Amino acid sequence: MREQFPFFKAHPNLVYLDTAATSQKPQALLDSLQNYYINDNANVHRGLYKLAYDTTEAYESVRQQVADFLHAQSAEEIIFTHGTTDSLNLVASAFGPHAVPTGGRIVVSGAEHHSNFIPWQQLAKRQQATFVVTPVHSDGTVDVPALLAAITPGTNLVAIAQVTNVAGDTLPVAKIVKKAHDMGAFVVVDGAQAVAHMSVDVQALGADFYAFSGHKIYGPTGIGALYGRADLLAKMPPIQFGGEMISEVRDQGSTWADGPIKYEAGTPHIAGVIGMGAALHWFQENVDAAALQVEHELANQLRTALRAIPDLTVYGNDDSLATVSFNLTGIHPHDVATFLDEQQIAIRAGHHCAQPLMARLGIPATVRASFGIYNNQDDVTKLVEAVQAARRYFHGID
Repeated sequence: MREQFPFFKAHPNLVYLDTAATSQKPQALLDSLQNYYINDNANVHRGLYKLAYDTTEAYESVRQQVADFLHAQSAEEIIFTHGTTDSLNLVASAFGPHAVPTGGRIVVSGAEHHSNFIPWQQLAKRQQATFVVTPVHSDGTVDVPALLAAITPGTNLVAIAQVTNVAGDTLPVAKIVKKAHDMGAFVVVDGAQAVAHMSVDVQALGADFYAFSGHKIYGPTGIGALYGRADLLAKMPPIQFGGEMISEVRDQGSTWADGPIKYEAGTPHIAGVIGMGAALHWFQENVDAAALQVEHELANQLRTALRAIPDLTVYGNDDSLATVSFNLTGIHPHDVATFLDEQQIAIRAGHHCAQPLMARLGIPATVRASFGIYNNQDDVTKLVEAVQAARRYFHGID
């Protein structure tokens, strides 16, 4: 698998453990982008010549591909966006006022990424709604019973990650959706950390909206997709205006196109869409359940090895799929990350765009290692040895 990623040929000695931030790219994706710009570059939805028509067909075929990947009912339920952040802000701005009346109630978990926290916080301010942030456990995982208990009558919207980005825990989305729907609430799911590590079926989950980013699943940056139930998308007004999203424009008024292009004003990220399609095709051809199980096993091996190191706290539990966050007592995570970088190990250190979670844990940051399909046992061994060396160095142990 690793041989399909040119990055590792350029960096043969680097241990890359930051896939939760962004994945490395397979040759198949790079080839698709080069082919598009060399052979197929044309704008979509407007040209009457064959090249433009063929490019539009290729672009729209990815919409169907994403629908199939998420097990949506129709390609008409898929909107192309810049990524998960863009998708969640679109829902908050266009659907939020419809879902949450003045004085309403919004529930989020205390482990959400800022992208699935701030849009709802700001919507609550605009709607003078109650904004409920639910508790987390001491290991950073979501307290699911407390989350379910917070979804009470009068709740209008619930926003959750399917897989959290610090502890890496997987939430029982279908159970949460059922409770929310029973209370009359809509559910928005952040799938950024899920799509590359598990099969996703939005109909089985019952999600009203589901967002993910292409670069998290071995695709390009700057592109993502938003699934929304067709009946709900029909109620959402556009929030950006310009070319191709219109039906008719007159001096004193305009009408909008039907379907997802209503939310895709202007020339879209065509190469990004084509690349995301290539990445999804590569993923489905090369990554099966057994390969994903290897990722999970590597994460658990790392978690077990780190727990054996004195003065070290591990966050998350053994159900966490591909992310392991930890801290060494008395050592700032940034210092640990710098030490590891000198050992040619690339990991993330910081608050991971989850400051409300850090506040609940009483820490400024964590060190985070995250796995991709190209990682192996040797990566785990090198990281554990480097963390042990960091502890000895900073604690002055011979």
